[in-house]
Amino acid sequence: MDSINQQQPEHNFENLEGNEAWKKLKEMAEGSSCFFCSNIRTGLPFSTRPMAPQKIDDNGDLWFLSANDSHKNAEIKSDPMVQLLFQGSKYSDFLNIYGIAEITEDKEKIKELWEPVLKVWFTEGVDDPRISVIKVSPTQGYYWDNKHGNAIAFVKQLVGAAIGKTLDDSIEGQLKP
Repeated sequence: MDSINQQQPEHNFENLEGNEAWKKLKEMAEGSSCFFCSNIRTGLPFSTRPMAPQKIDDNGDLWFLSANDSHKNAEIKSDPMVQLLFQGSKYSDFLNIYGIAEITEDKEKIKELWEPVLKVWFTEGVDDPRISVIKVSPTQGYYWDNKHGNAIAFVKQLVGAAIGKTLDDSIEGQLKP
């Protein structure tokens, strides 16, 4: 039996490095939520919670606001290695990022990242003393996407199913600094 990659008539694997990797990360993760996983090197089940980055900068760094008294912050202090798992849609925009987390309480960065909806978690507003900033600097990652958008990918799937041929519009690869 052939694997899907052997049946694939199109190129569907591309590793990205440096600026191209971080551009792809920003394109796929911006505006999305992720599962933020900490405590990943203990050998025990890791901790995970949904979070949304407040910002992804041009270097690929992801910025989050977090409560300084949270379990997440405590885990990062003992082990700064984290994993972020993104899913942008049902069929594309999957992203797995490993990185090193750093916690600060930089008031200027908090003001830059602040959005009014965050008052749900930080009831005293932008000056809430519980707010901290988590910066995740990616060390490696992997992405699964499509090349021409969800509409074309869906049409290719339908045509492929109708004619019994693999017409997959996917692209995947490693993201490296």
